[in-house]
Amino acid sequence: MLGQPIGLRRWLKVVPLAAVASTAFPLAAAAHIKWFAPYCVPCQPKPLTQVFDPSFISLFVGGAVFLWLVCHVERMALGSAVLRGIERVTAPLRPRTEDMYRACTAAFFVCLFTLHDIILTPELRTGLGAIPWLQAGMAIGMFWRPTMVLSAAGIVALYAYGVFAYGIFHLLDYPIFLSIAVYLGLTGAGVRKVFGFSPLDWARWGAGVTLIWASVEKWAYPQWTSPVLQAHPSLCMGLNSHFYMIAAGFVEFSLGFAMLWTPLVRRLAAIVLSAMFISAIFSFGMVDAIGHLMIICCLFGIAADDQPIVRRPPILAPALYSASLAAILTTYYGLHALIYGTVIW
Repeated sequence: MLGQPIGLRRWLKVVPLAAVASTAFPLAAAAHIKWFAPYCVPCQPKPLTQVFDPSFISLFVGGAVFLWLVCHVERMALGSAVLRGIERVTAPLRPRTEDMYRACTAAFFVCLFTLHDIILTPELRTGLGAIPWLQAGMAIGMFWRPTMVLSAAGIVALYAYGVFAYGIFHLLDYPIFLSIAVYLGLTGAGVRKVFGFSPLDWARWGAGVTLIWASVEKWAYPQWTSPVLQAHPSLCMGLNSHFYMIAAGFVEFSLGFAMLWTPLVRRLAAIVLSAMFISAIFSFGMVDAIGHLMIICCLFGIAADDQPIVRRPPILAPALYSASLAAILTTYYGLHALIYGTVIW
């Protein structure tokens, strides 16, 4: 080991996490089903009385316990060593985080410009000829800081148009675009914090909330994923499709929640999610690569973000995990019932 290069030693501390993640977690949690299979947003979701079955309860308890254990490890010498390893590996990226966001945003909107008829994400289509040119202008805006603010405003405008065309409930799948707009706007304007949150914090919360909201779809509409599982039977890893979909939802929910937690927990979650999203590209192709480019960018930024360590009682994590699950299920089903008149129970 003494003759081993320092760079290799650093990577050996973190890369195994990504290797495990890419094979051990359900890829359906990384693929956005609306891009690859038929869906019906106004249709009746699976009632909560059917969602809360023994598999759901078991995976919920398992997720809460696992989060509690990771929070304990974070306070131990092992947790400190892992965090130091992550910091050393991501150190070269840290000062280039803004460059990464600007480059990824420019590349993303160039891709949308070439596709002509997409609003922010693959399933949102438009016939307005001005939209591609707006997106081309937003890509060009990444070259200068002052024009980043205009590009950020363009993202908000596109999101608003998406709400007009597809409804607010559908666009609630994508709060990450609003958080990216906040990041770009604050960074372009040279603002370091708003309400105590840095631009990276806003991006992180947008990514986490996006994943938490999307997880409910796996439980409410498991039938949407059936065509994808039939086309890619290996995704189930030998599990029955019912259990697999519940597990996929909890993977997405748990990792999304973890990104809102303490430094080691959220950076580990970002590494695992990065591996999942990148691995999914090999199964789902360029549509998945383009659609998830911005969240992958956010995940890299979160993994590299070296904010001060925050000490929180480990028991607080499963308590807020439980409260967050109750809140997101109540909001998702309640809002759906309010807008579309569907049944909750």
